Amino acid sequence: MNKRLFFLIVICLLIIYRCFNNREKDNSTAKTTKLIELASSFEGVKYRAGGMTKKGMDCSGLVSVCFKSIDVQLPRSSARMSSVGTKISLNEVEKGDLLFFNIDRLKGKINHVGLVTSTESEIQFIHSTTSKGVIYSSINENYWKDSFVIAKRVITH
Repeated sequence: MNKRLFFLIVICLLIIYRCFNNREKDNSTAKTTKLIELASSFEGVKYRAGGMTKKGMDCSGLVSVCFKSIDVQLPRSSARMSSVGTKISLNEVEKGDLLFFNIDRLKGKINHVGLVTSTESEIQFIHSTTSKGVIYSSINENYWKDSFVIAKRVITH
């Protein structure tokens, strides 16, 4: 009798654990969806240094505003932002992760950030560029591939 009871308790605990674990995954999926939807709403907004609105924004402003919408406070600069989260390889990148770059003409080892929006056929990210404003790009483009420094995960998937 004690073995049966013990076995039943273990099974119940496993079921409860799986339910809570799935809720965490559902919550992170919802946050990632909200994050990407908000970022996408800024597509076409012109570049403005220090900007964080539809009137104009820079790369870290875009990422900051989007993460703030899911109650995640990030540092304002891409360099400082790169110190947050867990380092991951490009092979591990998922929607909602951050990509950091070193653009030669700008100061600092990390001076640009983008938000991963798709990993289906290639890694695509949304970011704000000085020339085109908020756009989507692919890590497969030579410019971005050559400038890539590190990927970080801020939202646990």
